[in-house]
Amino acid sequence: MVRPMSQASTRALGAEALRLVEDEHRGANWKRWGPYLAERQWGTVREDYSARGENWTDFPHAHARSRAYRWGEDGLLGITDRQGRLCFSVALWNERDSILKERLFGLTGPQGNHGEDVKEEYFYLDSTPTHSYMKALYKYPQAAFPYERLVAENQHRGRLAPEFELIDTGLFSERRYFDVFAEYAKAATDDLLIRLTVVNRGPKSARIHVLPTLWFRNTWAWGREGEGYWPRPHLAAHGEDAVRATQASLGAYRLHAQAPAGGPRPERLFTDNETNFQRLYGIPNRSRHVKDAFHDAVVDGRREALNPAQEGTKAAFHYVLEVPAGGSVELALRLVSEAQAPAEPFGASFPQTFARRLAEADEFYASRLPTALDEEERRVARQACAGLLWTKQFYHYAVKAWQEGDPAHPSPPPERLRGRNRDWSHLYNRDILSVPDKWEYPWYAAWDTAFHMVPFARLDPLFAKEQLLLFLREWFMHPNGQIPAYEFEFSDVNPPVHAWACWRVYKLTGAHGKRDRLFLARAFQKLLLNFTWWVNRKDVDGLNLFSGGFLGLDNIGVFDRSKPLPTGGHLHQADGTAWMAFFCTTMLSMALELAQEDPAYEDIASKFFEHFVAIVDAMNHLGGTGLWDEEDGFYYDELKQEGQPALPLRVRSMVGLVPLFAAEVLEDRVLERLPGFARRLRWFLENRADLAQNTSYMAVCQRTGLGGRRLLAIPSRARLERVLRRVLDPREFLSDHGIRSLSRMHAEQPFVFHAGREEHRVAYVPGDSDSGMFGGNSNWRGPVWFPLNFLLIEALERYHHFYGDDFQVECPTGSGKWMSLVEVARELSSRLSRLFLPDASGHRPCHGGDPRYVEDPAFRELVLFHEYFHGDTGRGLGASHQTGWTALVLQCLARRQQSP
Repeated sequence: MVRPMSQASTRALGAEALRLVEDEHRGANWKRWGPYLAERQWGTVREDYSARGENWTDFPHAHARSRAYRWGEDGLLGITDRQGRLCFSVALWNERDSILKERLFGLTGPQGNHGEDVKEEYFYLDSTPTHSYMKALYKYPQAAFPYERLVAENQHRGRLAPEFELIDTGLFSERRYFDVFAEYAKAATDDLLIRLTVVNRGPKSARIHVLPTLWFRNTWAWGREGEGYWPRPHLAAHGEDAVRATQASLGAYRLHAQAPAGGPRPERLFTDNETNFQRLYGIPNRSRHVKDAFHDAVVDGRREALNPAQEGTKAAFHYVLEVPAGGSVELALRLVSEAQAPAEPFGASFPQTFARRLAEADEFYASRLPTALDEEERRVARQACAGLLWTKQFYHYAVKAWQEGDPAHPSPPPERLRGRNRDWSHLYNRDILSVPDKWEYPWYAAWDTAFHMVPFARLDPLFAKEQLLLFLREWFMHPNGQIPAYEFEFSDVNPPVHAWACWRVYKLTGAHGKRDRLFLARAFQKLLLNFTWWVNRKDVDGLNLFSGGFLGLDNIGVFDRSKPLPTGGHLHQADGTAWMAFFCTTMLSMALELAQEDPAYEDIASKFFEHFVAIVDAMNHLGGTGLWDEEDGFYYDELKQEGQPALPLRVRSMVGLVPLFAAEVLEDRVLERLPGFARRLRWFLENRADLAQNTSYMAVCQRTGLGGRRLLAIPSRARLERVLRRVLDPREFLSDHGIRSLSRMHAEQPFVFHAGREEHRVAYVPGDSDSGMFGGNSNWRGPVWFPLNFLLIEALERYHHFYGDDFQVECPTGSGKWMSLVEVARELSSRLSRLFLPDASGHRPCHGGDPRYVEDPAFRELVLFHEYFHGDTGRGLGASHQTGWTALVLQCLARRQQSP
């Protein structure tokens, strides 16, 4: 996919765009360093060596400062190289905390009343795709951090109560906190300028200890050799102001630290990134100097914990700052390879480089964001991009080695070989990945990644394409064709949206006729395997009605669809079946595109067309009306039990809206260039009238100047109108902030189902989950979720492309206001965008009425991009930094600006 680029084609590029080209063509390794450091490595599956897969308790937060990680590292506002070898982050102490603040704190799944939850205030402010400029903010209270109180209060609360947050403790009253800004600017590929700015927002002078920390990930203590395992590296004092770092594969680097204005040079501290076995397990340490030595020295005053020889594998500069009320202190550091080291690390070029890189970032976003955005919209878009780019992470997980354990450590319990991810021993991940949230979900989730790549395509097309292909490579994809779902259970089933993402990225990253067909072909070939896996594994009865299982929509169904049903039998899922129809139409579109240059793809295009028709026929007509309920005008899951008639489960949820997504328009002008496919299409229509005659999906639309079109869709026009009446009804799905995941009518009319003596109930829950069905804090029983809202918006645009302005619906239902479907799509985009835009009083709905975001200038322009949003108020819920799929707001902002 790497093609040479002429000098003429690069002259018009801005500096950041040029860096992307240089990196793509391997002229300069601009992406070697980035925000690839996890925010939470403790409590992950990768670090769990327990018998029963109890990851939260096997490696808790209390162990994090003392125990060397096996598979990664974490830190605060930090960076690392693309292989996670050398890491840099910031540690803090306010002289009141019980521990040195080296990483973000949060509740484990069992501790939180709504599952796992980070309990910190931090924000991603800026980044370019090559990370030539980055900025982030951490808000550090000046009082003791309330670790115990946060745990106790949340454990005391039930699921019907809201989460107890850091703001609820009163720590931010009178603005008694520090703003700690971390900025990075690259002077060259391996020359990183670092500026830390500590601002005292409080009314009195306050002291803070700042420890910029450099360390090596422990790759040497496991008794293994080969790729990814290097001999012990070395850090040592160098000159008066630096630490020298040497590592076998990375070479030699220096971290320089400048004295603050008017202050002394910081002290250099050294230890080793080795486990403190004595503290954790009461057995002798293998190393004299251990990972938590800086905590012992700074917080507990135990200087003997440090290495007096000033060497090791972990080092820090210790600044003690007295910051006046309302004042700030700036610290300058520089991490640079010796090959690129300047003669003077902190000369006049230091601030000039920051100013230049920030100006180049402004230039880049001026070219990539819609020009019509106003100031607030542009601010939201820029922070969404920052969150998307900061949430890239070095992710290392080799399942076979993890299952076996390491030669230099005790063997894991044998139960592990029969436990989690036991069928994925081929999986070997050691890559930079876009993760959903680097604290709450510091691992990839396949369907999340698919959505991430759509906004990523606007910023870094190559990364978007490479990331999608990575999940299809043989060290990710299972030999049977399944794409790994997520770290907690790779064998679980996420919606099959990967093909859609590949198709969208293909179209977004090049003008027609100049797109990357090699990328499309590579993706298509592997997606064939994935499609076959779905057909063979999830069509239980062979009737083209699918039982996908979990499918990502936590808590939306009557039952946990990943487990055997309490009634026996199985489900025919409206969403599972519709996802497969969506998969078919996407693969059909890809095949038709590739067939423009290679007729061999016409045959496989015919296969996907015919499979789509079979699925649609089953969904609309099997047994009479398939999964369509004529009385309600909606699609429902169906319970199928041996010897009994199928029973529809009448829950009006997003499950019944997924059938709208599978809509594709075939242009006659395209078909005319594909005689083999067109001939097969005609034969099918003439000879399979049993399928074609009962549906309207093959209606031909003739419009002046536009030629012929054929619509492939699940609902007929009449059924589409009926479903949209519910979708656009404020009493059901339409909220001020998008489409709810469950109809609001279930607040008054919960769905109740009895299986034996058990009652199963689905009621409208617009906010945090009141169910522990999936253990976490996700909830699809009412809130607004970006990914499926976005797919609905795109589907409406495709329907409009076929039906045109003549197809009008009432929006909102009952309002007397009629819109075309493209206008409805724009209206929904606007509602989703308004989640993050201030209203007339200055409140952004996503902040849930928190007065700080209106009254405190240091909060006013900050935006959080949550996992999902309250179905009535728009308040952000779930993971607070799930900018990945919530970064789809970029696409929504662009759509709301488009004229009809």
